[in-house]
Amino acid sequence: MPRLFSRTKSSLTPNSLPRWNLKDLLRHPDKDLKTRSQMLNDHVRSLEHLRNRLSASLTPRTFLNGLQLREMIAAESSRLTAYAQLWFAQNTQSQRARAFEIQVRKHLLPFSNRTLFFDLWWQRLGDRTARRLLRHAGSYRYHLESLRRVKQHTLSEAEEQVINVKNTTGREALDSLYDVITNGLAFQLDPRGGSQPLSREQLTVHFRDPSARVRRQAYDQLFQVYSKQANSLGDIYKALVLDWKNEALDLRGYASPITVRNLHNDIPDKAVSTLLQTCRDNRHVFQEYFRIKARICGLPRLTRYDVYAPPKVKKIFHPFDQAVNLVFDAYHQFSPTLADHARQVFAEQHIDAAPTFGKMGGAFCYSVLPSLTPYVLLNYSGDARDVATLAHELGHAVHGMMARHHSQFTFHPTLPLAETASVFGEQLLSDALLADATGAKVKQRLLLSQLDDLYATILRQAYFVEFENQAHELIAQGTTIDGLAQAYFHLLKEQFGRTMTISKAFQWEWLTIPHIFRSPFYCYAYSFGNLLVLALFQRYKKEGKPFVPQYLELLSHGGAQSPQDMLKPLGIDLCKKSFWQAGFNRIQELVEALEKTVDKTP
Repeated sequence: MPRLFSRTKSSLTPNSLPRWNLKDLLRHPDKDLKTRSQMLNDHVRSLEHLRNRLSASLTPRTFLNGLQLREMIAAESSRLTAYAQLWFAQNTQSQRARAFEIQVRKHLLPFSNRTLFFDLWWQRLGDRTARRLLRHAGSYRYHLESLRRVKQHTLSEAEEQVINVKNTTGREALDSLYDVITNGLAFQLDPRGGSQPLSREQLTVHFRDPSARVRRQAYDQLFQVYSKQANSLGDIYKALVLDWKNEALDLRGYASPITVRNLHNDIPDKAVSTLLQTCRDNRHVFQEYFRIKARICGLPRLTRYDVYAPPKVKKIFHPFDQAVNLVFDAYHQFSPTLADHARQVFAEQHIDAAPTFGKMGGAFCYSVLPSLTPYVLLNYSGDARDVATLAHELGHAVHGMMARHHSQFTFHPTLPLAETASVFGEQLLSDALLADATGAKVKQRLLLSQLDDLYATILRQAYFVEFENQAHELIAQGTTIDGLAQAYFHLLKEQFGRTMTISKAFQWEWLTIPHIFRSPFYCYAYSFGNLLVLALFQRYKKEGKPFVPQYLELLSHGGAQSPQDMLKPLGIDLCKKSFWQAGFNRIQELVEALEKTVDKTP
């Protein structure tokens, strides 16, 4: 394990935090791109030699040979793409990184188009022949079933090739343009301009500042800067939404914009609509929380600027080494296996934690290959939330590592379960901190932090999806950017009810949410994952250690089964409102526990 870091706040500089080493992906980018492109070309040629042999009488051995070639092509493509995207994420302002990413796309596009025929042949194969070959598919089975699940929405080979070509200069280019614009924005916390320019990550730390004035300044600065880009960003969003409609609804025949995501997630529309409606029906739980929080903060009523306001205690700074050890200890108490996997991310220098100008905001984990330890990006500033983010992203990493025995196609967890290990990791950390808490004040602070996070990852995410549902419909009808802002603001007022006042500046918040642009309807996975984990964690608290093997087994499936099949052994029915309601019942218990601390603290 690499050296950890000193405990003084002054030492928390970009140079003192770990930076990742991408040499496990490529050692010499330009040279390796050429070499691996040639290797890919050889694999693609071998697959193309099978084209004339594809028929209903194809032998299982030949079919498996084709699948293995497809997997090798997918793995090599993933390696090149990952290097390009991770380099770009580390510095979105680097012209070399952007140029390399464009070169990777240029190299991979022909291979993608040349291999389309294999998947399309499989999708159009008769059911009887497909069942015969599936019996021999082994670890490829769920991948093959997933391809046939969308066969009615698949176009001809020529049409699919055209879409692939156009996406490189269309949807993918717009996604990159959004990143380039937003990650290059600079912010001034001091309205007079006397302070150093801040990145978005540095600015958002102040959303949790003890001073109401500073919180307001931070939010207003965020929305002031983004709203100046409203025409550009709004037009990008409208173009992305229309592209989604043109391709998914008009060409492919999906029933609705969100159905595209649901089908690819292998989740029934009913399960998603039940999840979203349950979130909407339980907004009063968080509204009650905000009433209690206002009392704790000594305010008659919260404003939207105060959602993440900390209690009136001294802000605690968490040195990075302390955060790492807290997370490792919480993981180890639950399962030494998970802790060992998390340590491996550090041992192999696959984590980049320093907040630097031009670096992609937020945090993520990138699982590239089953055989390769995932990469984790953070923007660590020492805030308590950053410790939870570390636990969250390492949860993603261990999930991928637990499923490394699956194929390239199925080791990634499906999107609805992709947040399971990450959110469970946060729960392990929160539970460990609460167990060590002494005194009502400490417990109150921890409960506030946990409820803030549950709001941010459940109700807030569900309302992002509610906005997307409306936005896709409004844009199809020809709405303006101001019309989208008004729709978003209306949903904010519904979400918070009469518990707080909301500045009109928040009508531009949707411009600041990358998932809405990059991955339509992605955000319900956070609501899904958090409510699922609340149910699983309650089972762990009740059953203790006997639950651990069941949980590890769930993670080990990766994305090799449907979410429903993976959760069935745990007695979970995703279409039942009672399941989702159980998660809110747990949140209600936390709100009541918080209220009890109010009278016990001076």
